[in-house]
Amino acid sequence: MAGFEQLVFTLRKWSRGEIYLQSFSCDPDDLMQDLAGKRVSIVGNARSLSEKPHGAAIDRGDVVIRMHAAPLPSAQSHGTKTDWLALAMPVDESLIDARAPERLLWMAKKRKRLRRRFVVRPGFYLHPMPEWDRMCDKLGAPPTTGIMLIDMVARSGAERIDLFGFDFFASLSLSGRRTADQVPHDFAAEKQFVESLMEADQRVHLHR
Repeated sequence: MAGFEQLVFTLRKWSRGEIYLQSFSCDPDDLMQDLAGKRVSIVGNARSLSEKPHGAAIDRGDVVIRMHAAPLPSAQSHGTKTDWLALAMPVDESLIDARAPERLLWMAKKRKRLRRRFVVRPGFYLHPMPEWDRMCDKLGAPPTTGIMLIDMVARSGAERIDLFGFDFFASLSLSGRRTADQVPHDFAAEKQFVESLMEADQRVHLHR
């Protein structure tokens, strides 16, 4: 039955496109309302985070956002809390169940990997394609999931935004083995974006 439901979803996804997929998404204003007045922890997957004792600070966030496989090698470095999980690729259902996020966010512009099991989850959010395009134009390269989350949360009414596990690929990623020259992102541009954001917005703090 699951395979049949996925087949129907795939056929409708290709025939009706973005309008059909957006029908599963919560309104972006719902996300903004959830973030308003909150302390938000955005957790990147840099390997260097494993060497830092940031776990307790991460979990102090009212909303803790992780991404992709959301590796948790230790509570001391990474904490344990996951309120939102942001994806740009499929992950196993068992991982999502283990993290138990209140919201699942699909941030990738490409929709071909989007699965029905994601969109039917309560609180599902589909990041609009124009927002991906805007960040691509700003950076001059496809944006990472992390930088899109940072941009999105910075445009909310969050009280404070703490960034953990972002070293702009200096230590590579815990969720993959690829090197910087094997991915399409411009990490220097993303680092400059975050540094400029911190200069302009006192709510944003990068924990190196």
